[in-house]
Amino acid sequence: MPYIEPHAHMVSRTTADYEAMAIAGCEVICEPAFWAGFDRSSPQGFHDYYRQLTEYEPARAAKFGIKHYCWLCINPKEAEDAGFAREVMAIIPDFIDAPTVLGIGEIGLNKNTISELKIFEEHVELAKKYDLPILIHTPHLEDKLKGTKLILDALKNANVDPSRVIVDHVEEHTAGLVLDAGFWAGMTLYPESKCTPARAIDMLENFGMENIWMNSACDWGVSDPLAVPKCIQEMKKRQLAKDLVHKVVYENPIKFLSQSKNFKIDG
Repeated sequence: MPYIEPHAHMVSRTTADYEAMAIAGCEVICEPAFWAGFDRSSPQGFHDYYRQLTEYEPARAAKFGIKHYCWLCINPKEAEDAGFAREVMAIIPDFIDAPTVLGIGEIGLNKNTISELKIFEEHVELAKKYDLPILIHTPHLEDKLKGTKLILDALKNANVDPSRVIVDHVEEHTAGLVLDAGFWAGMTLYPESKCTPARAIDMLENFGMENIWMNSACDWGVSDPLAVPKCIQEMKKRQLAKDLVHKVVYENPIKFLSQSKNFKIDG
């Protein structure tokens, strides 16, 4: 079954991963800017990273017949130094017009600090200025509920159109908050944290199939670039109708991503 991987950090993956994803049916990969596993020491490092996202990765993906898109930001893990973060954010407009840029992301919170929240709010204003959709990272584990509430409050205060925002890494205790407020929700399939396939399918059955997608968020850590097709197999075992499976892994991502002027599924 064809599918879209709406959140994967391919700069940390091998060409063998691209090949495996292509064989599994992946047609499009979307790559949010993220933490590289270490704190970068200069804005120039981010400039080179944005070039990697907008120039090199699309070419690498194309060798396997996969379209590659990206999102731009400074990740919340590197937003504690607000001065440094603003230097990095000043570079982003130089890349906004690149043909594969979808919007601003993945922004959000990590430890729910005041500085992280301020930089998050400034990213939101940047997205509004350039009329771009937003992809949001929510904190891990015990910080997730508090962070999600802070994020939703900040978005409401900024008068952002919720239909153009996807709040990723939702779990059972946050999915309802996100969906009820009119935002899109992303479920992340991780081997050791976030959602297992069984939990993700339970959430689909409890919260419905509208305004929700699933992704692997594969990166340099313990993660699986084939998490989505493996979950498709689990959905088949649970006897979900084929059209519903296709909706979640293909139609829903297209519906949200098409709000970006650069996103095209064909041609």
